[in-house]
Amino acid sequence: MDGRRRQAGPPTTPQIDVGTSNHLLKCAMADGLHRAPPGSVRDAIYDVFRAAGNEPLSVIEIELAVADLLGTVSSSSVRSYLNLNTPASFERTKRGFYRPRQQELPLAKARPPKPVFRSGRAALYSGDCFDVLSRFPPNSFHAVVTDPPYGLVEFSEKEVQKLRRGRGGVWRIPPSFDGARRSPLPRFTVLGATELRQLNEFFAEFGSVIARVLVPGANVLVASNPLLSHHVASALTRSGLESRGAIIRLVMTMRGGDRPKNAHTEFADVSVMPRSMWEPWLCFRKPLDGRVQDNLRKWKTGGFRRLSEERPFGDVIESTPTRAAEKALAPHPSLKPQAFLRQIVKGSLPLAQGIVLDPFSGSGSTLAAANAVGYQSAGIEKDQAFVELSVEAIPRLTALETNGVRREKQRPR
Repeated sequence: MDGRRRQAGPPTTPQIDVGTSNHLLKCAMADGLHRAPPGSVRDAIYDVFRAAGNEPLSVIEIELAVADLLGTVSSSSVRSYLNLNTPASFERTKRGFYRPRQQELPLAKARPPKPVFRSGRAALYSGDCFDVLSRFPPNSFHAVVTDPPYGLVEFSEKEVQKLRRGRGGVWRIPPSFDGARRSPLPRFTVLGATELRQLNEFFAEFGSVIARVLVPGANVLVASNPLLSHHVASALTRSGLESRGAIIRLVMTMRGGDRPKNAHTEFADVSVMPRSMWEPWLCFRKPLDGRVQDNLRKWKTGGFRRLSEERPFGDVIESTPTRAAEKALAPHPSLKPQAFLRQIVKGSLPLAQGIVLDPFSGSGSTLAAANAVGYQSAGIEKDQAFVELSVEAIPRLTALETNGVRREKQRPR
């Protein structure tokens, strides 16, 4: 996605009945459709509504008009974008009809965003990362280190409210165990075919959005889990990012290893699935501008920063669960320890130059890690409660002494 919005006049929507439209769409899908970049589909949908004066349109009308702008497009791409962004950006006026919320229509020329908070070399932006990043110019960032919502569902406004109440929803609020309260975990087994399809569409669009604002050769490190990492990897490579393997965080978690529910006595020697003892951080790279050495000279990216002259950056890092004392500084349900984050953040910029981006910054732990190793960073968070938490947490986490990478003095630039 090159960031330029297609200039289009009012789309020409054929006068055709719904039944015939459905038949034509199914025939086109049977012949094999061109899958347009997700960002293009989004822009085309908004162009269609803008041309229609923000009036409600049926899904079929939207699909045909988008196809008129982009050529044959997968019906699921249009429908998934509408479903994913309703009610946040669209409202369903009646069955099968949508219109955008007026305030959500993107401006033709948006002003660069302003951070709501700065701490050290970190800048925090408030809002949805798709909207915020659309206002940055291309080649704004040099790496991404982020722990995104694994299944989209768990950090929706509805599910976060249930988490904060401590009951119900996709979050499993576990009981105390050996005198210690276990942290809440999302139950990914509740994700059905529809949620998995939406997850794939989400990460394909996410990949296109970040690719536009990243410089060539930029590293993209995305936290995942063994149950969903293949979905995330497939979607991000579809968006044009190059897969570069994974960093394995060796850590004992509380996921898996349980006996069969309601039959734990009968099958006392059975674990339903292996106890999780690792966490994958998927590695991607925006395609290079020439050779690695050319990219390093021009963009300062294209590899990982070595640990020392003798030791390269490795893909297995021993870690521990986040300690209670650290959680007290930043009480976020998915907080990763600074001892681990500082290592991968430091490795993400091969020449220690550039800006590290976290589009799902949560409590700001990635930004704190970047501060600690002397890097410039930017974070985006849409949940206002987490934005307010970050204001307090980033300075505290930055100052935290760990047994991993120590805090470095800020280098003059």
